[in-house]
Amino acid sequence: MNLFSPLSQRSLTLRNRIVVSPMCQYSADEGVPNQWHFVHLGSRAVGGAALVISEATAVEARGRISPADTGLWNEAQAQAWAPITHFIREAGAVAGVQLAHAGRKASVAAPWHGGAPVAPADGGWRPVVAPSALAFDAASIEPQAMSLADIDALVEAFAAAARRALDAGFELAEIHGAHGYLLHEFLSPLSNRRDDDYGGSFANRIRLLRRVIAAVRGVWPERLPLWLRISATDWAADGGWDLEQSCALVEAIRGEGVDLIDVSSGGTLPKAEIPVGPGFQTPFAAEIRRRCGVATGAVGLITAPAQADHIVRTGQADVVLLARELLRDPYWPRRAAGELRQKIEAPVQYQRAW
Repeated sequence: MNLFSPLSQRSLTLRNRIVVSPMCQYSADEGVPNQWHFVHLGSRAVGGAALVISEATAVEARGRISPADTGLWNEAQAQAWAPITHFIREAGAVAGVQLAHAGRKASVAAPWHGGAPVAPADGGWRPVVAPSALAFDAASIEPQAMSLADIDALVEAFAAAARRALDAGFELAEIHGAHGYLLHEFLSPLSNRRDDDYGGSFANRIRLLRRVIAAVRGVWPERLPLWLRISATDWAADGGWDLEQSCALVEAIRGEGVDLIDVSSGGTLPKAEIPVGPGFQTPFAAEIRRRCGVATGAVGLITAPAQADHIVRTGQADVVLLARELLRDPYWPRRAAGELRQKIEAPVQYQRAW
């Protein structure tokens, strides 16, 4: 097994182990992707990645991080995604979608506009929702705690978005349960202070995520893979979500239809001390894979071909997800193949160069 070995899950076969990690582009209008998304995602498929996953795609309008996020809460959005997924497939890659809800971190400006809360008069919205009425930090919007009816509606919103994703031509879905967004907010005791069936104990805190998995898997065809992204740890000194709970979660959802755990970290605390460095999150993917016997994906400062190949060859993860490195070089997989002396097919239009 190496970086350029194919990977089969259900009826799909990825041509290699290189995945385009979801990267928000903050460039949509009313949740509708456009030519920017076509070129951004399509060029990575042409570049040789096996799986191209869309940015965090909101399951409802108030689930966006910013007013410029993509969505799948209506048919116009699904129709706009269709030509993008078609091109990705034509380029030999698999089109994946990350289904997401921003929770208490919603209604903020794009990073290049400062990332501050956006008022309703300027295109933002209220309320933003969360498991508990706890703001992310002093500068953030205080969220409204979700009612049981809100929770039921959210579960249906994930299922409805998955149906639209299928209609739009996506062949792999990933549920976003990481980075301090809504599903992760329910998991972490730092953001979840509920005293009902969705808070307190570990079993209660994972209850919403399990309902979402069941709802999405219930409409997502058996022949197509379903992935889950988690934050393996909050990087909290005391009392947060951690690797032990991540492993317990993976064991709890065994048999519920999740085919791979995409292992990231952080996002709950605004000032967490994170030992950032090359491959700093890979050990979490390796440990979950070893202890739980599940397929995992490694993400986080994976930049060099030899580094990515080593992760796969040594069984630390089944796939590597690249983000910023693929922004810098959409053709990184082709360069990596050259460095690692592996064969990779090029589009006929480019074969004279490879």
